[in-house]
Amino acid sequence: MANKIIKFGEDVEGYNIPVLNEREVRAGAGLLFLFMFISILTVIMKGDFLMLKYAIVIFLTDFLIRVLINPKYAPTLILGRLIVYNQTPEYVGAKQKKFAWVIGLVLAVIMLVLQVIVNSYSPITGLICFICLIFLFFESAFGICLGCKFYGWFYKEKAQYCPGEVCDVKSRQPIQKTSVTQLMIVLGFIGWIVAAVFLFNDSFAEKPYDLFGIENKSHAEQK
Repeated sequence: MANKIIKFGEDVEGYNIPVLNEREVRAGAGLLFLFMFISILTVIMKGDFLMLKYAIVIFLTDFLIRVLINPKYAPTLILGRLIVYNQTPEYVGAKQKKFAWVIGLVLAVIMLVLQVIVNSYSPITGLICFICLIFLFFESAFGICLGCKFYGWFYKEKAQYCPGEVCDVKSRQPIQKTSVTQLMIVLGFIGWIVAAVFLFNDSFAEKPYDLFGIENKSHAEQK
């Protein structure tokens, strides 16, 4: 019974190693990213660390369950499974995911000690928060597991069943190739953004007025 509960990855017919559903992993990463982002934004805007401390405890608890017990019992992955239940699973190797999540677990423990237990903040906690956001964003938005990239550096064996089959060496299909024209469009877009900052910064900085006078009416009613 314990072997069925404490396990990393699930056995799926046709795959010779335990795998995870990348779609629910991305959904779980998106949920954590949203929570962490709002918490960090609250610190930046208001100087209030309360929500961030809760976020750290939740993050750590979730990753403890993922790594030490079983990913299928991690709350965010359960929510992710519910969100993408009607999507076809995309199976990825569990080994490289575990390695990536161990990195996340270590960062979460450091944050718990420095931010929650010691009740301090420093460039170290700021950097760790930034790293966590980057990792979660790349996973949820692009399906790129940055922690998995380090798997090959520590293990000689090749990772199997990577998201988007990036482990397989193959030439890109025509729809994946980027032309010189497309690159020029991206550069032109960046140039337009920079130019817009210089051209419209003063007018954009002006506070918008109340088009329908709702705010003035509410003030008048309060008086």
